[in-house]
Amino acid sequence: MVRDQGHLLGGFHTRGYLPHLKHEGGSYFVTFRLADTLPKDVLDRFRHERETILARLSTPGRVLSRDEHRRLREFYSERIDAYLDAGHGECWLRRPEIAEQVCGALRYFDGQRYDLHAWVVMPNHVHAVLTPREQYTLSAILHSWKSFTAHEANRLLQRVGQHFWEPEAYDHLVRDEEEFSWYGQYTINNPVAAGLCEKPEDWPYSSAYRASAATAVATAVATAVAQASGLHVPQASRLRVAPESQPRPERDARQP
Repeated sequence: MVRDQGHLLGGFHTRGYLPHLKHEGGSYFVTFRLADTLPKDVLDRFRHERETILARLSTPGRVLSRDEHRRLREFYSERIDAYLDAGHGECWLRRPEIAEQVCGALRYFDGQRYDLHAWVVMPNHVHAVLTPREQYTLSAILHSWKSFTAHEANRLLQRVGQHFWEPEAYDHLVRDEEEFSWYGQYTINNPVAAGLCEKPEDWPYSSAYRASAATAVATAVATAVAQASGLHVPQASRLRVAPESQPRPERDARQP
């Protein structure tokens, strides 16, 4: 991972059908999914719906506003998110041994190559909010995560020569603190929104669960020390999660 890949550190580039906006020192919300989660016919149907709406809104002499373009992109991305959350495909990440491999890969270079702010491993996709550190590109980080976990997962599944991940990932450059907070909360709340658990910290393959477990361990240790010394230590507060109904920031512009 070297710094001569200037186009991967800043500006626009493409690897497939998605545009990718990079900014050196920026934070990103990323999503990558299993290879069988979103068949081409489903993607084509979503694109057709978007193009139909676009055709209805576009009339001779009228140009769509920035807000209308944003809402159309949101509609498209929300359709994809809902389809993923419904649990289509083999959902290999439901298997604890594979989910734990992915969790370990996400956390392995946290604090060295990147700062990992929030993450969740869902049954068929992964969300993460991270900030690459100097000299490390988002593209290289994603490649490292996906190549290692694909090899390990296929070994566990006794598969040879089969794609595990969809080649292209989605990434969004986080523009301000409001977006940073929104995407962080969206990430850890995803298992709740998908009906997999009641609270974010209940989902074992997430940063919310790890933070809650760490707090519990720290509280238990502090309590044991306090009891031994005759002191009183108040119970640590639980992980606070913003309401699921928190609106998406107006400036979000997730590209189709």
